[in-house]
Amino acid sequence: KNLMKKYVRLVVITLCLFTLIHGITAQKQFRALLFTKMMGFHHESVLDGVQAIRAMGEKHSFDVDWQEDPTKMSDANLAKFDVIIFLNTTGDILNESQQAAMEKFIRSGKGFVGIHSATDTEYDWEWYTKLVGRSFKIHPVIQSARLKFTANKFPGLEDFKETNLWTDEWYDFGPEKTTGLNYILAVDESTYNPKVQWGEKKSDGMGAFHPIAWYHDFDGGRAFYTALGHMPAVYSDRAFLNHLYAGIFYAAKGKK
Repeated sequence: KNLMKKYVRLVVITLCLFTLIHGITAQKQFRALLFTKMMGFHHESVLDGVQAIRAMGEKHSFDVDWQEDPTKMSDANLAKFDVIIFLNTTGDILNESQQAAMEKFIRSGKGFVGIHSATDTEYDWEWYTKLVGRSFKIHPVIQSARLKFTANKFPGLEDFKETNLWTDEWYDFGPEKTTGLNYILAVDESTYNPKVQWGEKKSDGMGAFHPIAWYHDFDGGRAFYTALGHMPAVYSDRAFLNHLYAGIFYAAKGKK
């Protein structure tokens, strides 16, 4: 009987240790809600982006929950997450109660990441336009161009080279929607043709400084945005993925 008791005790202790160790090793850095709802233009690169961010989560130990259902933007559901990622969202995607839940989420000290057409989203929601920083205005045809660095030494830009060509859909933006945007990357308009005309809409570009990525503290939380991400191929490019992870990490953890 004593031998049996010792055996049972040993099994119980072993199971408890296994559960404890597994719980420690299974715990992730943070949880991300990846949202891809589109009510306007549909980007072909969305699935490539989802797969890339899921793989990024495995590589960098964070959870990714992919959703297109706007009802997931509720107080109860958002409480589980540390960062919301809008991946190539377009148009009016949230109703007023869902917008209120997202505002509460950011005000609680959490983060937001916008990728490419996240600036082509929710134009009439003033709070959101301030969160993302600027709104999409127009773009020319897809072209190769050279990137430009700003003086801001934000991480994740190490694999970009100003001498290399990058191919993307170069967004023009309207004016800043808020103050305090920290610009980290721009495009050199002298290396591509920024002129475009869609019917009565036309643009000659943004001029000497054409920003394409930035971050800022906003309304108690943090936001990061990059205009890169139109082309499916960029979601397998190390330079872009490092750039994107730096933004996700900042938004989720608050560390620059």
